[in-house]
This record gives sequence, structure tokens and C-alpha cells, in this order.
Amino acid sequence: MSGCLKNVSAAPAPQENNVTPQQQKMKDCNTQAVTQSLTGDDRKKFMSNCLKAAS
Repeated sequence: MSGCLKNVSAAPAPQENNVTPQQQKMKDCNTQAVTQSLTGDDRKKFMSNCLKAAS
């Protein structure tokens, strides 16, 4: 509690650069899906195929 009163954070803030390869694949596939304006079942199918291909 003293850390709270001193405005000291208990855990370091997450860094954007600490991205796992799986997270990077998700980001890349998501970007492509957004670019193609995919929604619903089409998006689901695209994401599945994209993540399988990226493996």
C-alpha cells in the first residue's frame, strides 16, 4: 500500500516490442483482414487460413 501512496507502480508497464511470434502473426493477419474489409464468417475463414499459412 505504501507504493500506491507514493505513486510507485508494482509491475513494469508492458512494452510494445515484447511481442511473441504468434502475436505478430495475429497482428499481421488482422491487418490484412481489416484492409480487405472482411467481417463475419469470411473474416473467420481468412484468419484461420492466414494463421495456418504463417506457421
